[in-house]
Amino acid sequence: MIRKYIGDLFIHTHWYLLMLGCVVLFFISFFAPLLYNPAIVAAACLFGCTVIDYALLFFAAGGIAAHRQMAARFSIGDENKVTIELDNRYPFKVKCSVIDEIPFQFQVRDFLIETVIKYRAKTQLSYTLRPLTRGKFGFGVVVCYTSSPIGLLKRRFNIAEPEEIKVYPAFQQLRKYQLMAVTGSAVAGTKKVRRLGHSMEFEKIKDYVQGDDVRTINWKATARSTSLMVNTYTDARQQQIYCLIDKGRNMKMPFEGMTLLDHSINASLALLNVALLKQDKAGLITYANKIGDIVAADRRGDQLHRILETLYKTQTEFKETDYEAVWSAVHRGITQRSLILVFTNFESYSSLERQLPFLKKIAQRHLACVVFFQNTLLKEIHETNPDSIEGIYIKTIADQFDLEKRLIVKELRRHGILSILTTPQNLSIDVINKYLELKARQMV
Repeated sequence: MIRKYIGDLFIHTHWYLLMLGCVVLFFISFFAPLLYNPAIVAAACLFGCTVIDYALLFFAAGGIAAHRQMAARFSIGDENKVTIELDNRYPFKVKCSVIDEIPFQFQVRDFLIETVIKYRAKTQLSYTLRPLTRGKFGFGVVVCYTSSPIGLLKRRFNIAEPEEIKVYPAFQQLRKYQLMAVTGSAVAGTKKVRRLGHSMEFEKIKDYVQGDDVRTINWKATARSTSLMVNTYTDARQQQIYCLIDKGRNMKMPFEGMTLLDHSINASLALLNVALLKQDKAGLITYANKIGDIVAADRRGDQLHRILETLYKTQTEFKETDYEAVWSAVHRGITQRSLILVFTNFESYSSLERQLPFLKKIAQRHLACVVFFQNTLLKEIHETNPDSIEGIYIKTIADQFDLEKRLIVKELRRHGILSILTTPQNLSIDVINKYLELKARQMV
């Protein structure tokens, strides 16, 4: 605990306690004169130790240096590591109380790390931050309160320069989902889809080896050769995958500290990364009351970076979504049949009815899939057993909303529109699963 501030000097609580002891000793010496000389000695020792402590901290060669180490950018919703490297340049062991001025967005008001550093040594202090919004975050200085082995005084060092860092969509999770595209192995929460037949995209003719499917034997090539020849096929490539992200007011709803828009952005980034690894073209459209950013479908080397930068800037707009503008943009800008995933949120059947005509028009020319969210709070209420009239009313309303969600799925299916009804925490897994399923069924 630190009591008084004098420039860069802070007086420790220990000093005040010892000074209080000297005062009490002097007071008692009025009634017991034999304690007067010990009180003088104690006060002199305290004064001498204070002078020595001050000299060690302010006049001894050395000091404390620090350097903050962290990634060039943070990933939203993930744990991002920050490391502070402290360098003790004093010729003695020091005790440090380190305070990092964390960005105000985290609302961390009690950050403090205590450590002891040996003389002429270095140490590292690490902690993690989990940002829940995208944008620029500003770190301040690192404040280090240093005390010598005497421990009566503290010296403050303002070390490590202020710096700014950007928080991007959850790019840290991309590596986990890449396994699904590269190896086809199951990741926690994923499901395997049986591949039906083979893709119709021809690759080459090769010699038959044991284990090849006899149904792929090319009899014409075999007749011209002295050995059996078989056709080989590869996954259909160069298909267009578009994510249409609704950034209207219905996507402002929070879940685990992040908005539905942020969850949709993270899922879109993961999906489009898998699509690029599958040799498909990835594209993006954001919309609200009007069309926002458009990234044309492509698979060039910097496509994922362009998508990431576009998603970084995307923010919620508190306006009603205009699906007529969405259909118009799709009609004019996407001429090739594509898989279009519409990330939005329909809370009621009536909200779907207003937008259904435009979704049907999109589905006439493309393979459309609407991605919307389950209300997890209503799901919890639905699973409870109420014991009061009020609880029964609340459960009835929750059941009604749950029924409408299922009616939305049924109505979309009736018009040939695919749908994914999921929770925010399962969004990325469910969307990638759907994409891989459609690829296996040769629908994309």
